[in-house]
Amino acid sequence: MWESITDAFAHTRDQLFAEPSLWLCLTLLAYAFGMWTYKKSGYKTIFTPLLVAIVVLASLLLMTGTPYKTYMEGGQHINFLLGPATVALAVPLYEQRLRLAKMWFPLLCGLVSGGTVAIVSAVLIAGALGASPTTMISLAPKSVTVPIAMGVSQTLGGVPELTAALVVITGVVGALMCRGILALLCEKNDATRGFAIGLAAHGVGTATAFQMNRDTGAFSGLSMGLTGLFTAFAAPAIVPWLLQFFK
Repeated sequence: MWESITDAFAHTRDQLFAEPSLWLCLTLLAYAFGMWTYKKSGYKTIFTPLLVAIVVLASLLLMTGTPYKTYMEGGQHINFLLGPATVALAVPLYEQRLRLAKMWFPLLCGLVSGGTVAIVSAVLIAGALGASPTTMISLAPKSVTVPIAMGVSQTLGGVPELTAALVVITGVVGALMCRGILALLCEKNDATRGFAIGLAAHGVGTATAFQMNRDTGAFSGLSMGLTGLFTAFAAPAIVPWLLQFFK
């Protein structure tokens, strides 16, 4: 009798954890918990909502033995909202159009230099540490948003799934470090701060930039989009050349 009850419970549990809608709800709850933790901590960077949500969900997936594919069947509905959310960044950016017209040249210089350094430094450091060519390629577009990074990685012969993970890690680390680094550099200009954050930490950094203020977030959103565009064209030209040094 007890065995049949145990088996029925295990079967019900497995069916529950295989249900995509459960993971959709748990994702929303994990982020809500992250927001609550962030506020309770006094807005300490280490308790960034996205980081807390990632830790909570990853722990749940490991404890329940749920494959990532099963999780994404529910999570894809949230992933779909990334498109409208990204487009919505154009609203605060439009409000800064007069400043953009005056700052186009320094912003262009920052984009080219920062985007190039992001690609070159990732490949060279990985190569110096003995990484395989595939890993180096997967690392190259780590500083741009996931859809663009995965496309660039796949085109060059990298592993898109590895690139996606590296992009998330880059964004989270950038969001954690950006306030401290900008304070250390004594940088006060909202445009400069936002552009630097978006260039280095894409969407996750942009969310942090909006927590600073609206202007910083607007320039971070601009930088995120332009960096993705620049990397899509620059990486295919730069990465094969860099790989020659490690043959």
